[in-house]
Amino acid sequence: MPYFDAASTAPLHPLARQALLSALDEGWADPARLYRDGRRARMLLDAARETVAAELGARPDEVSFTTSGTQANQLGVLGALAGNHRNGRRLVHSAVEHSSVLHAAELHEAAGGSVHSVPVDRQGRVSAEAFETAVRVPGTALAVLQSANHEVGTLQPVAEAGAVCAAAGVPLLVDAAQSAGRLEIPGGWSLLTASAHKWGGPAGVGVLAVRKGVRYRSPLPADEREAGRVPGYVNVPAVIAAAVALRAVRQEAAALNPLQRDRIDRLRGELPRLVPDLAVLGDPEGRLPHLLTFSCLYVDGEALLGELDRAGFAVSSGSSCSSSTLTPSHVLAAMGALTEGNVRVSLPPDCTDADIDLFLDVLPKAVATVRAKLDPPSTERVGDDTLVLDTLGRRCPIPVIELAKYIGTVPVGGLIAVLSDDEAARLDIPAWCEMRSQEYVGETEAHRYVIRRLS
Repeated sequence: MPYFDAASTAPLHPLARQALLSALDEGWADPARLYRDGRRARMLLDAARETVAAELGARPDEVSFTTSGTQANQLGVLGALAGNHRNGRRLVHSAVEHSSVLHAAELHEAAGGSVHSVPVDRQGRVSAEAFETAVRVPGTALAVLQSANHEVGTLQPVAEAGAVCAAAGVPLLVDAAQSAGRLEIPGGWSLLTASAHKWGGPAGVGVLAVRKGVRYRSPLPADEREAGRVPGYVNVPAVIAAAVALRAVRQEAAALNPLQRDRIDRLRGELPRLVPDLAVLGDPEGRLPHLLTFSCLYVDGEALLGELDRAGFAVSSGSSCSSSTLTPSHVLAAMGALTEGNVRVSLPPDCTDADIDLFLDVLPKAVATVRAKLDPPSTERVGDDTLVLDTLGRRCPIPVIELAKYIGTVPVGGLIAVLSDDEAARLDIPAWCEMRSQEYVGETEAHRYVIRRLS
């Protein structure tokens, strides 16, 4: 089964597997103890910390290990805000940060702090100028910017943001979960987070690096381990395996990245030709080499993932209908893109050209199968130039699908009113209108979205 979901979790690197098995025998003891096995575990932990620090551009004493990238983000955000509270209580982040950052921001806001979200363009990139404007507002205590977006792969202007933050005296936390191991980490960060299972290490290991001189106070009760930043016992064997994997993938990146970029470029070029109404998302150039996201218009994302799974492909989606929460993707919404019918392909290191050939053969058939199963809604003609589509009680993308089907049945200048009680329709219908050069009149009353046909 071709595995095309490396951005969720990469397969365990072979060298990491060997290191993990060996470390279970050699590094099982408590590294805080002074007896022989404890000292040996400590030596192995220190060596792993030095490796990770060197690969991420940090000092060993700046690096702490967490239980996940999520924990690293949340500790980093809340700890930096606590350490810099005398400068203010304002947090700045981009609109497309990982949900762990957004949840930490919600907690900060609930405790009386303020949060400012910087918008992104249609490629998913934040403007360095807009970021600078937000950071320079008095009372800003912390800025957060991911190195690369986890849903569409767009690289963010981290170096520019770092320079702006340094000039403003505001610490910058960079979430490098998607780029660590694959790309060089841009400079200018004050705090850095990463996650080992994204680069081929074992799950359960995250990284929180805090530059010397950056004010940080753990938001959790005091603990003597990991420089007081992260409480709890360190999983030494997993950390050792993570360090081995990071060094290995960094050494392999120079040869692997061009191959993966070429394969993704092939998908970017051929998929819109093979599948009608397919839109590729994210920046075509400034992006991660292994990741591609596209939206198949008029397709239910959950059904499409099911068809691809039956055909032997493991992919993921940012669509609300295929997530665990049924909440529209905040990343796609911030980009003004359709939040439904979305597929993310992220290639593992062992992907082959034959896998790409097979995907190009399978996807058009899967999309056609899903589209053929959709049922029409009830319709009602109001006057000579207005059509009402009743999709109440039906989940997106049905409202957009039916809008596309029926807009040609009204005259140019005529109106279609789509009735939908799915929250995603509030995002997807305006996005579709912009993509298809039709006029979105607005939500004239609750759950009634009006569109004017322009062409």
